Amino acid sequence: MTVETVRIDRLRPADSPRLDGEDPDHIRLLAESDAALPPILVHRGSMRVIDGMHRLRVAQSRGDSEVPVKYFDGTELEAFIRAVQLNVTHGLPLSLSDRESAATRILASGGSWSDRAIARMTGLSAPTVARIRARSRPDHRPEDQARIGRDGRVRPLNSSAGRLRAGEIISAEPHLSLREIAKRAGISVGTARDVRNRLGRGEGPLPARFLPGSRPTTGAAAGPLDRTAAPATGPDPMDGSYVSDLTSLQKDPSLRLTGSGRFLLRWLSFHAISQEKRASLIRSLPAHNKARIAYMAKCCSRWWAEFADDVEQQQECRDIPRTG
Repeated sequence: MTVETVRIDRLRPADSPRLDGEDPDHIRLLAESDAALPPILVHRGSMRVIDGMHRLRVAQSRGDSEVPVKYFDGTELEAFIRAVQLNVTHGLPLSLSDRESAATRILASGGSWSDRAIARMTGLSAPTVARIRARSRPDHRPEDQARIGRDGRVRPLNSSAGRLRAGEIISAEPHLSLREIAKRAGISVGTARDVRNRLGRGEGPLPARFLPGSRPTTGAAAGPLDRTAAPATGPDPMDGSYVSDLTSLQKDPSLRLTGSGRFLLRWLSFHAISQEKRASLIRSLPAHNKARIAYMAKCCSRWWAEFADDVEQQQECRDIPRTG
């Protein structure tokens, strides 16, 4: 973005995600610094500050008449979302209340973002967004059939019909690539992979939770790799599939005998704890540091989610048939 110099009296206060407004102590800290402050991000259409109200207050306290500005072009909602994203990742962090309020507002806007997409915008976890969605949108109906994921793709909330179509396609043409199966069935490549694996094990294309009479889960129903899904309720995954998969990976020479593989296995093993042990660990934490620990855990969660996305994307690329 091009940096421009703009008169301060042309700028309007931010439509800020901070419920309590600017922090005087942070303004004072910035004012005492000799470092040059970055340009302020401004919504061109409304001239509202998106990111940089503390820097603007510093400039005003110094008696400046102009400030360096970068413009953002988009809707006012997009400007608000950008403000949330920027304040989650740098500067004075948003409080939990700020982030939950921002998620509530984004949900109320009528957009069809998935829980994970909003979680990434606001620095919350997907289950937290799912709970906010349930509170703020009690009129949500099952016929609201799709949501926008973190990658901008629109995916169905319930992929039952797509899974059934994928099962028929795989049975008729077993050698098709996952990408082609997904395209024909209208599902994600991850869901197509899960259907093919289920059929290979002699199971049906639908998990138990999709079948009539199954207990509903919180959030969207989806396959194990559907990125729009909220975690399902039920048995602790650490008591079964996760530990089983970890044990299998630990026996894989391509991981066990390489430095990077051993590093990954160590990190994965750190998460192999039961709900009981997790609860015990939480009880042992010092009260004065719980908020900080929770924030750091969420940062780790977002890192793992991005790591998983990168791994899945590489797998999807391998599934594309090569020509020539």
